[in-house]
Amino acid sequence: IARYNRGGRLEWCLPKGHPEGVETNEEAAIREIEEETGIAGRILAPLGSVDYWFTVTNYRVHKTVHHFLLEATGGHLTIENDPDHEAVDVAWVPIGSLGKRLSFPNERRIADLAREVLTKHVSGS
Repeated sequence: IARYNRGGRLEWCLPKGHPEGVETNEEAAIREIEEETGIAGRILAPLGSVDYWFTVTNYRVHKTVHHFLLEATGGHLTIENDPDHEAVDVAWVPIGSLGKRLSFPNERRIADLAREVLTKHVSGS
């Protein structure tokens, strides 16, 4: 998805969010992806976690994002259901081109892991 950062720069990133209520990380990932992209899916594999820090109004926030590889099971691309209205665009990007589109190195690493998992899945190893 594409969204504007606090500085007004357009950034392409992987959909993400946080668990609500008693949701597991897996349930949150499925819900967030559908909300932010319009695509329903099921988890194929975990892809690891990314830890990072950011600053909001004079204090630092630590965040851990758990990433999962999902298979699309339905829906259509739209940002209309994004409850936070952060996404300004959404696109299908071929896995081989995803690293060039993503704005953040840690998400490019996750895209590389997804490609490895898919390659192993297709080859049967």
